[in-house]
Amino acid sequence: MYDKVLVPMALDHGVSGTTLAAAKTLCNPGGKITALHVYEAPHSSVSAYLDKDAVRDGWENARKRLIEKTAGHDNVAAEMVKGRSYRAILEYAEEHGVDCIVVGSHKPGLSDFFLGTTAARVIRHAPCAVHVCRAA
Repeated sequence: MYDKVLVPMALDHGVSGTTLAAAKTLCNPGGKITALHVYEAPHSSVSAYLDKDAVRDGWENARKRLIEKTAGHDNVAAEMVKGRSYRAILEYAEEHGVDCIVVGSHKPGLSDFFLGTTAARVIRHAPCAVHVCRAA
C-alpha cells in the first residue's frame, strides 16, 4: 500500500470515480490522496485572441469542475497546476514524493504506438509505481 497517491484527472473523461476508488483501495490508512488537474493554457497563437478574463475564467471553471468531481470523497485534496499534462504530472509526483500514481486510460489504438497518450508517457517515465484503470 501507499502513503501518497496521486490521481491525475482529465475533467472531460468519465473515469474519475473509478480512479478515485482505486486510489482509496491503494492508500494506507492515514495516507494522502491528491486529485490533480493539469490546466493546459491556450497555445500562444490562440492566446493572442483571448483577453486575460477569458483565460482566468477557464481556470476558474476547471477548478469548479475539479471540486465537483472530488466532492464527497473523503481524504482527497484537489490540486491544479498549469503545464503540459504528462510533464506536469511527473513533476508534481517527484516534487511531492508520491508513492503511486493512479491514472485512467482508454484502450490503446494504433496511434498510441506512434504518438503516445498521457497515460502511456506517465507509465514510461514515472518516478514511482503506476496503477492504470481502463475505461469501460
